[in-house]
Amino acid sequence: MRAPNRWRRPTVTAAATLATLSLATGVASAGQDGWGRPTPGADGAGDSYYPQDGNGGYDVADYDLKVTYAPDSHQLTGRQTISARATQSLSSFDLDLKGLTVDSVRVNGLPAKFTRTGDHELVITPRLPLLKGLPFRTEVAYHGVPAPIDDPALGENGWQFAQSGGAFAAGEPKSATTWYPVNDTPRDKATFHLAITVPDEWGVIANGREKGSYRTDGGTTHVWAENTPTAPYMTTVAIDKWTFDRQQRKDGTPIVSAFAPGTPDSTKQAEAKLPEILDFLETKFGKYPVDAAGGIFLAEPIGFSLETLSRPIYSGRAGNVDTIVHENAHQWYGDTVAVDHWKDVCLNECFASYATWLWDEAKNGVNLDDQYREQVASESDRFWSGKLYDMGAGNEFTSVYSKGPMMLHALSKYVGQDAFDRVLKTWPALHRNGNANMQQFQQYVESVSHKDVQGFFDAWVYGAGKPADQYLYPGDLKPAA
Repeated sequence: MRAPNRWRRPTVTAAATLATLSLATGVASAGQDGWGRPTPGADGAGDSYYPQDGNGGYDVADYDLKVTYAPDSHQLTGRQTISARATQSLSSFDLDLKGLTVDSVRVNGLPAKFTRTGDHELVITPRLPLLKGLPFRTEVAYHGVPAPIDDPALGENGWQFAQSGGAFAAGEPKSATTWYPVNDTPRDKATFHLAITVPDEWGVIANGREKGSYRTDGGTTHVWAENTPTAPYMTTVAIDKWTFDRQQRKDGTPIVSAFAPGTPDSTKQAEAKLPEILDFLETKFGKYPVDAAGGIFLAEPIGFSLETLSRPIYSGRAGNVDTIVHENAHQWYGDTVAVDHWKDVCLNECFASYATWLWDEAKNGVNLDDQYREQVASESDRFWSGKLYDMGAGNEFTSVYSKGPMMLHALSKYVGQDAFDRVLKTWPALHRNGNANMQQFQQYVESVSHKDVQGFFDAWVYGAGKPADQYLYPGDLKPAA
């Protein structure tokens, strides 16, 4: 039911008139429904590193985005429809949008006032307040030339232009705000539906399942649907003159991969292993949690590859099996279970990095104990000073890739292999389509292993420096004298 219908009653009663007057003046009853007085939603989601990212007061269920993009002029025209539910009574609320021009906003079918503040805030004041617990729909029409966000460590994030004349969206922790209005926090996951129109000669790939394409006066419209709730930065679209490869998993899950012109055969051969990779990861992490799979292989050698949901996007220099294993491990660790705050990013990257260790053990015969000991012996004090938790804004994507998998291998010996394997395989299902933090993971390890791991986590995760021998060489990891 659309919310505007609640204010269009065929019969007017005294109670209804009083309720309407209360709404019109911005004052809602605080009676048994607990609506409270409508107030502005928070202009940030409360992350300690990026406090202005995301917003409060509502929970998004779905983004339904219609976009037209002209590669020759870089002009993007969009109409975003957001289905959400108010978590408080709202007199106004914010969305995040960087740079692009907003043409109009409607809330529940009625024109709404809007202003722009700060770096990316779009402040919307609906004609009628939004009551706690009720669904509402927001439509934003906008246009402009998208511009990426410059990250000092990773380079450009968000909407980026390909040398071929195409474009793609990729970035972490920020990306979505550069091309559509959004509640830009991993704590507000939503389904994502995209219909994008481009000139006929261009191809499109995005998250989720293909829903067909059709010709229009402006070119060809390509429709994609991601029905697994996703954090905004995990959404993507890529426009190029792709070569597509389509496969299926044994259970029928569609695999769609796209290769930019000039992609080497070695990259295509590596991606051909994706069904095998997903089968292997299922043995470690449980059932594949998404209903589509594949990859997007760019020509551009950007500074990272990224675990965009269902279909990772790869730098032009990263088309190898290890990277494909890493990014697809994120579908369990990082995507369907996302971080609660960015200081918890080890829950994404430590596990995806360890997945490549597990692959090397199973497929390449690597002895992980020997590998671990050799790495311990060779690392410097600088390596050991790296933090795996609350490492500070801008430092999230550092030690988690190197020290992180070592920590997990040591943990497997500290709690015992059987308990560790159960944790790896059941944690993603426990928090599926949600968020989690490091303290919750620690508690889960203790509940499964029946062992106090506070000392281990203090030494490896919460602190810095080389762990004491009891945590560095647990179980049979201690080198022979």
